[in-house]
Amino acid sequence: MRVLIAPDKFAGTLSAVEAAAAIEEGWRRRDPEAEVLVAPMADGGPGFIDVLSAVVDGTLLSVTVRGPLGADTPATVLVAGETAYVETAQACGLHLVEPADRRPEDGTTYGVGQLIAAAVDAGAKRIILGLGGSGTNDAGAGLLAALGATAVDGDLAAGAAGLAELTAVDLEPALTRVAGIEFVAASDVENPMLGLRGATNVFGTQKGLTDERKPAVDGWLTKFAELAGRKTADQKGAGAAGGLGYALLLLGAERVSGIDLVAELTGLKEKAAQVDLVLSGEGAFDFQSRDGKVIAGVAKVANDAMRPCVVLAGKVLIGAREMRTMGVESAYSLVDAVGEAQAFADPHGSLATVAERVAKTWAR
Repeated sequence: MRVLIAPDKFAGTLSAVEAAAAIEEGWRRRDPEAEVLVAPMADGGPGFIDVLSAVVDGTLLSVTVRGPLGADTPATVLVAGETAYVETAQACGLHLVEPADRRPEDGTTYGVGQLIAAAVDAGAKRIILGLGGSGTNDAGAGLLAALGATAVDGDLAAGAAGLAELTAVDLEPALTRVAGIEFVAASDVENPMLGLRGATNVFGTQKGLTDERKPAVDGWLTKFAELAGRKTADQKGAGAAGGLGYALLLLGAERVSGIDLVAELTGLKEKAAQVDLVLSGEGAFDFQSRDGKVIAGVAKVANDAMRPCVVLAGKVLIGAREMRTMGVESAYSLVDAVGEAQAFADPHGSLATVAERVAKTWAR
């Protein structure tokens, strides 16, 4: 039996690399002679560098940057020749702030700009940034400030609240700082930055913004866009990562699919063609899994190779009909198998247990 294991992270419990190891462990308990290929995945959010550092021949550059609320935060840039890879969540991720301490109106992407500056100083001519999992909603103003952009009657580095009274923005110092650099924004979010489908109204709640505050915050971002470049705010992907996509588009970034980029770099298509079964997984297999997320991407690759795709997830919140439209043959839930308390207390062991059960059904 030949098996490809290509999971996403199980948010809050296991990284994609750890999840892949747990699935392999459980599968081998039942089928020790199996030929197993492992390809941990990411869609641009947390885990992006962890996954790519295993397959890209490069050097990890350690950097200390400003976190979303100003605290010094350790981060890494993966440098491979003249290409650098940046995981923006390392500098502005939601996971960096405890739920009780979240202040989305004050969160800044300044640290992301510091990561870009570090990559440029390391000699990068092409910077690929994974977008996702952000806890900020500042339209990337902080990123631009870290690269030298300035403002009048406002503070670009003070989060969305710093944009409230803006009267002028000068992006020229930032554009000069990164002149000649090619930017690639790896994200599957296609939302514009403003309005009902924009960053604030669609993604603000998960970052701690109340419905009552959304109109004001969206208004601040609108003011910033009117000064920095209104048309760019309407482009696909401008609303990614709390408007971080907007700032990168202002710098001339090309937007690509995060999961497609990672799949290409990990050789997922070639691996899928060599196996009998593809296994993927994530913390919650739900309707959001359809929209450019890891499972949807892995299932598509598996289907293109005419291989069945099976999902292992912390929770399965999608029906059989919906999962089959994604190309997923079957899905198994850790919570259903071992109970929620056990799944969170021992995520590795629980995932291995479920993988062993999957092998009992699918191994030949």
